[in-house]
Formats: sequence, C-alpha cells, structure tokens
Amino acid sequence: MSQKIPIKKFSFRIIVFSAVIAALTVIFQWLCPAYATPALPFIVLFFFVITLTTIYIVLRNTTGTDGRKFVSSYMLSRIIKIFSCLIFLVLYLLLNKNDSLRFAIAFLVIYFLYSIFEVVVLKKENQDLSK
Repeated sequence: MSQKIPIKKFSFRIIVFSAVIAALTVIFQWLCPAYATPALPFIVLFFFVITLTTIYIVLRNTTGTDGRKFVSSYMLSRIIKIFSCLIFLVLYLLLNKNDSLRFAIAFLVIYFLYSIFEVVVLKKENQDLSK
C-alpha cells in the first residue's frame, strides 16, 4: 500500500509556495516598511516548518483507503498547528509589545494563506485519487 498523497510532492509544493510568500513579504517590507513587522521572514519560516510537520503527521500513516485514520491524523495535525501558533504568537507579543499589532496582522494573514494552501492541495489530491 502507498500513501494517499506523496510527502515529496507536497514538500515541493510547500517549498514553492513558501518561496512565493517570502518574496511577497520582502516586497511588502520594501514598499511599506512602516506597516511591515521586522519578523515577517520568521513568520514565513515558522509556517513553512509547522505546515510541513503537520502535513507529515497527516500523510505518514494514511495508507490504503482508511478514511477514519486520515481524519484522525488531520485533526491531530490541526490541534498541533493551532497550539504551536498560539504559543509562537503569545511569546512574540509578550517579548515585543511595540510591534504587536503589525505582527498579529501579518501572522493572521500568513496563517490564512497557509491554511487555504493546505486545504486546496489536500482537496485537489483527494479528488485526483478518487478518479
């Protein structure tokens, strides 16, 4: 039995997606330095690592056609991602109170971008496998 979605395929996609997001954040920092948090590169790096980790959790044990195992792994990955994000966000906000608003906005925007990316990729792969 093989994995439903190859980890290598998803890893390549997340690298490309993260490179695009990183480029956009650099452009944003260059065009609007007053509105950009200096932590933007770290936010992108954090989401790259956490997304790769959580998707590995989902894909490592989802062999065959056991849908319950996939759903359980996916839910576990969501819990890990949410708690990791909360810890990262709270720690930064406590340590850098003067940058809190810009950081929080950038964090949420990037969080939603990565979440949309994950859902779209997983949905597309699931549809391709269903054919």
